[in-house]
Amino acid sequence: MSVILIVDDDDQLRTSFAKLLTEEGYDVRTAPTGEAGIEAVRQQNPALVIMDVRMPGISGLEAFEAIRKIDAKLPVIIMTAFGTTETAIRATKLGAFDYILKPFDIANILEMIQKALEAGRFMKSRVEMDAGPDTAVPDAIIGRSDAMQEVYKAIGRVAPTDATVLIRGESGTGKELVARAIYQYSGRADKPFTVINCVAIPETLLESELFGYERGAFTGAGNRRLGKIEQANGGTVFLDEIGDMPLSIQAKILRLLQEKSIERLGGARLIPVDVRIIAATNRNLEKAIETDGFREDLYYRLKVVSVPLPPLRERREDIPLLCDYFLSIYSREMKIHNPGMTQEARRFVKESPWPGNVRELGNAIKKALIFNSGYPVRPEDIIPAISQNEEKPRAGDKQSIETLGRQWIRDMLTSEAREDHFNDLMDQFGSLVISEALNLCGGNRSRAAKMLGMSRPTLQAKIEKFNLLVETAVRQGDA
Repeated sequence: MSVILIVDDDDQLRTSFAKLLTEEGYDVRTAPTGEAGIEAVRQQNPALVIMDVRMPGISGLEAFEAIRKIDAKLPVIIMTAFGTTETAIRATKLGAFDYILKPFDIANILEMIQKALEAGRFMKSRVEMDAGPDTAVPDAIIGRSDAMQEVYKAIGRVAPTDATVLIRGESGTGKELVARAIYQYSGRADKPFTVINCVAIPETLLESELFGYERGAFTGAGNRRLGKIEQANGGTVFLDEIGDMPLSIQAKILRLLQEKSIERLGGARLIPVDVRIIAATNRNLEKAIETDGFREDLYYRLKVVSVPLPPLRERREDIPLLCDYFLSIYSREMKIHNPGMTQEARRFVKESPWPGNVRELGNAIKKALIFNSGYPVRPEDIIPAISQNEEKPRAGDKQSIETLGRQWIRDMLTSEAREDHFNDLMDQFGSLVISEALNLCGGNRSRAAKMLGMSRPTLQAKIEKFNLLVETAVRQGDA
């Protein structure tokens, strides 16, 4: 469970804010002063700090600078009253994740918290490369084929530079993992790493999200707002699915690459920024250029270094390693014994087409583990989990669903007596429900939370509780 530290001298705000976040599933700690907040960071190792600017003793900015020396990758959200917006902006330029004005909207702060926690995890969770099948870390690039050796070499060569990188590959090949590996081995690894999914944000909001806006730029723009690119100054920006970016915004990204500057919406001056751009796409950009769907000049600016990721069908020799990895990671996640796979299942998996690539393979193995009653995974356990072969029960076919579920429960209950068996079974069901909701919503957590009838932070807490991997969700346009 993520630990969130609230630092504010307002007793009532601390209490009500802590109550709200606790109800959303977070582990909340509080501190009344900047000095106490610094000590809490040392002692409690929070995943996120939310801190006021004006406090007795040292200010929020002074406390923030001290916290940066303790943990440069710890995300900090600055809270401020309307009269001190410029102070909050200065804190953001110094490296704060973001800022929010008091009194704040609950939905806005909850969404900001979720994004900050995810950004912190991305910056701190290292991606293991060329990992063995027994590697028990959630973020790993698995594969020892010649094609994957070329990927590792490319990461090693480009990471220490500031060159713009274009990662290309089909959906499910692991583009985001490669982007994170490049960041983690770069000279900017102690600076922000910001992920922008160009298809997950509506076109009307994407421009302001990227570049920010000035006060009065549009209806509702009551204060200046820094965009994600400006907030990431000194760090790395990962533009996921850039092939789907609107042409109007492509022109501004081109200016960023050419002139190292941006212009806020409603602004009249260029603002210098120092960010490294890593982009990814599963689209054929050459064809998009021919149909005027993508700027040719931006294409050449992006592909200073191009890293192609092979589809799984072109590196079938890696499938056994991937199977062993997923068996290990999901058995640990579900708190069950790793049952392994039969030789027949290994042959079947190696010969299957896997159009969804590594992500689809991982999902298939996870579903097989959930329903195979603890026995070694067989071909018949994998077949129903393959998307194009999956038999979907008719809507409302409650009897068939109950029969299948009851049989699985009986098998699990009679397999062996275990301490806390009930909670283990409930967690396995919960993990499956959350995973499938994310799959159905293309990985969009807001839509998945709405489908499940829960808040987005509550969904995030469940994802963390069940140790669900980003790669397990079939996110539209995701790496």
